[in-house]
Amino acid sequence: MSTHVSTPPGVTGEPVELRDDTARNRFTVGRTAKYAAMILFVLIVLIPVYVLFVTSFKGAGDASPSRAWNLPTDWTLDNWRGAWNALSPAIWRTFQMVIPAAIISAMLGSMNGFVLSRWSFRGADVVFTLILFGMFIPYQAVMIPLLELMLGAGIPSGVPSLIILHVIYGIPITTLIFRNYYQTVPHELVEAGRVDGAGMLRTYWSIILPISVPSFVVVLIWQFTNAWNDFLFAVFFSSSQNGPVTLALNNLANGALLQDYGVSMAGALLASLPPLLVYILLGKYFVGGLMSGSVKG
Repeated sequence: MSTHVSTPPGVTGEPVELRDDTARNRFTVGRTAKYAAMILFVLIVLIPVYVLFVTSFKGAGDASPSRAWNLPTDWTLDNWRGAWNALSPAIWRTFQMVIPAAIISAMLGSMNGFVLSRWSFRGADVVFTLILFGMFIPYQAVMIPLLELMLGAGIPSGVPSLIILHVIYGIPITTLIFRNYYQTVPHELVEAGRVDGAGMLRTYWSIILPISVPSFVVVLIWQFTNAWNDFLFAVFFSSSQNGPVTLALNNLANGALLQDYGVSMAGALLASLPPLLVYILLGKYFVGGLMSGSVKG
């Protein structure tokens, strides 16, 4: 004799999947903590920018360390005018230095990377290792002999010397970036060029160079920023009359007994605007190009 158990109204009798409220709560807490940490880091980064910005619009009597957090009593553009008058010649000299330095080092790094990755020869790995040594030599350790070398070669100080130095010391990192990128290029492209009778230079110019835009973006941004922000080479190989903006900014900040904080802050913002704009406009291409060559090393 069978016994029938009735199902309560509204219940289908199928198994019900219970929600794991504990896991969901744990996930919510973890996500909240992550966003809180990100906001904290952003605030830490933006606090100096806030002080720079508000101080650059303060008058002489209003800009002081004790009132660094306060908004300007009277907003003024005099600090920006003074900073521009003091730094504008150095800013133009810096453009004359960083643009050719970035382009030349990028081209040399591209050619080196292509040869070392796709046109192998005996001892290529040794040559590549020796090139990379340039990334790990402290600049301070070679500054005095480098200065003697530049003076002995008769290279003028200022922009010409700085261009040569940034090109030379940019070759290791540019070679590394381009070599990693070219190793991800299919072998069939190079082999097709060889089948068609293209030599090394023809293959590079007609096949490799047109597809190298992502790496060129990475290298140009990297070299532009490094050369723009450099101060060590500027101190040794230039002066206040022919040096870049970093040297002029240092002289502006330390040139008077009575510190003019407003002009110094405005000058710091002016000096940082070009590399900042480069990252804002090309930042997504920088990340994409950097990742495109990170598969192989």
